[in-house]
Amino acid sequence: MIYCCKEHVELALDIIVDEYETSPVLEEVKEGSDLSTACEYCDKPAAYVVAN
Repeated sequence: MIYCCKEHVELALDIIVDEYETSPVLEEVKEGSDLSTACEYCDKPAAYVVAN
């Protein structure tokens, strides 16, 4: 599972496809949720969760 911002969503999708060879699941992080996780590639707040 990768938490990413809008800038890095394409990179996260590519990594999941390369690593697991399956279609990734992309979920948007809801505004107002208690999630305070930052993007794994920069310090911006995560906008998406990419998983397999």
